[in-house]
Amino acid sequence: MRASRLISLLLLLQARGSMTAGELARELEVSERTVYRDVLALSAAGVPVYADRGRDGGYRLLGGYRTRLTGLTRDEAEALFLSGLPGPAGDMGLADAVAAAELKVLAALPPALRDAPARAGQRFHLDVPGWFRETTPPPWLTELARAVWQDRVVELRYRRGDREVTRRVQPYGLVLKSGAWYLVGRVGDDTRTYRVDRVTGVEVGEEGFDRDEGFDLAGHWREQAGSFLRTILRAEATVRLSPAGLRRLRHLVDAPFVYDEVVAAAGEPDGQGWVVARLPVESVEVAYHQLLGLGPEVEVLDPPALRRLFADAAGRFQALYR
Repeated sequence: MRASRLISLLLLLQARGSMTAGELARELEVSERTVYRDVLALSAAGVPVYADRGRDGGYRLLGGYRTRLTGLTRDEAEALFLSGLPGPAGDMGLADAVAAAELKVLAALPPALRDAPARAGQRFHLDVPGWFRETTPPPWLTELARAVWQDRVVELRYRRGDREVTRRVQPYGLVLKSGAWYLVGRVGDDTRTYRVDRVTGVEVGEEGFDRDEGFDLAGHWREQAGSFLRTILRAEATVRLSPAGLRRLRHLVDAPFVYDEVVAAAGEPDGQGWVVARLPVESVEVAYHQLLGLGPEVEVLDPPALRRLFADAAGRFQALYR
């Protein structure tokens, strides 16, 4: 365990240049006292670790010292080839770069691990888009990916409703969600999200921008996605669900947290096993189309407008199948 931690500490310093004892402790999930002992152990082994004193000090490797030691296990080597994501990388125009990188990594692996890419490819495949969806990448995705990598300001033309708008955007990152690509960028002091398939034009200029290194793309996306879903669920429906309807409801709502909250707040089952629950919905119309998929496993109690839609649908079904 300690040998693995020493290797991780060495590779962290090699990758980041300089780190404080506190930063190393957080990365390695140990105490700062353990970091001090590990640094002494590396020094005793001949690794030139130097400590800079002072408030802005930290540990660093002297003289551009680098090690070729990676300590890759079989599990780590196979996981490395799983992380290439060839589909999304190809969409962004990086298929050749990913293939070249994999070849270089493969050449550096010991003979016992050379079968890692074949084993990973035989056992796992990532198919990102949802069923029955177009898999062609958006036309401007490659240009946006280039701007993201190079930190270049872009002039973005974007389709919003029935009109087109133009924005100067600092492109911070790209997110692939359920087969759809999104651009996260800064416009002035605001962080905004654009769906890439609605982009109608991109001009990548020579002007660069200073990236906020503290920006966490994954954390920002999680927060915004949750806020967006809660924002659009502005209405509420009261429904009565059979046991089968309650189980199938999870496949009809847009967000997992909605189903969890509905189940947690549902009343006690009646004599037939049915429960009464309040369901956050986007609108009466959207709720009608979602809940219709439950058929006779749901009874709408409120609002009256939604109940009338179901009563009308039930009448038409009865007439159709009579």
